[in-house]
Amino acid sequence: MTERILVIKLGALGDFVQAMGPAAAIRAHHPQARITLLTAPAYGELGRQAPYFDAVWTDERPGWLRPWTLLALARRLRAASFDRVYDLQTSDRSSLYFHLLWPRHPQWSGIAAGASHPHANPDRDRMHTIDRQRDQLAMAGIDAVPPPDLSWATTDIARFKLPDRFVLLVPGGSRHRPEKRWPAGRYMRLASFLTTVGLTPVLVGGPDDAGAGAEIARDCPTVRNLIGRTGFGDLVALGRACFYAVGNDTGPMHLIVAGGAPATVLYSAASDPALTAPRGARVTVLRRDDLSELPVEAVAATLPLR
Repeated sequence: MTERILVIKLGALGDFVQAMGPAAAIRAHHPQARITLLTAPAYGELGRQAPYFDAVWTDERPGWLRPWTLLALARRLRAASFDRVYDLQTSDRSSLYFHLLWPRHPQWSGIAAGASHPHANPDRDRMHTIDRQRDQLAMAGIDAVPPPDLSWATTDIARFKLPDRFVLLVPGGSRHRPEKRWPAGRYMRLASFLTTVGLTPVLVGGPDDAGAGAEIARDCPTVRNLIGRTGFGDLVALGRACFYAVGNDTGPMHLIVAGGAPATVLYSAASDPALTAPRGARVTVLRRDDLSELPVEAVAATLPLR
């Protein structure tokens, strides 16, 4: 009988990207299994493109005010009769799903009370996401976990007609976390500097970043503004093609770095790069408690211009 595996990874985007190394390891460890991914709707299509999963389910994250939707998910989980679950989300919510499967619990890798393969490392919350997931899988019998590789998501970016040497600028982030954004005026000054050294600044981001992008593009006419025009696969492809990337602590930077871009990532006191920063051979992290205190000169000095 074919082994049935469930991988739980709901989000956010940066976490989803960093889970692709573990996903590859799980597939290699269970080459003949039918593997299902449970993820958030925003990442369902990206999950379907990945070569690691045979099926993708999306979790609407029903709240307690909609208990019938939670019960529907419980019925679906039970009906699938999974043999093993790798809970890479390891949240209270994903641990709840373990208990929804009572009385027939599958083998479970995660932090749910009663899990057959618990991630029993007391320091897990002080580990970088990649290290924590690698340690979790080792305790479940999977020793080799590669870095995240999203080459399978790469799209054709020829339609953007970009020059050979361009620098990606990622000025956005969650609208609920403005303290994680370097001021748009600093990005504008950095864009102007890039122009003087023969590099084309290219803005990328989501709809919430349109205001910052418009401000930067208005004051620096050499900017190419692609905000709101790129999908996940485009960001991976742009990361492969760019000369460099500079951006805030936001999901798109993880896709860009996964594409292979050398990058500088800007952090405030709102998050800890030791736990969440994109990892790559050529990634620099600059941190200030208040990003408004980070000068343009300090960011520009990280670019390999010599």
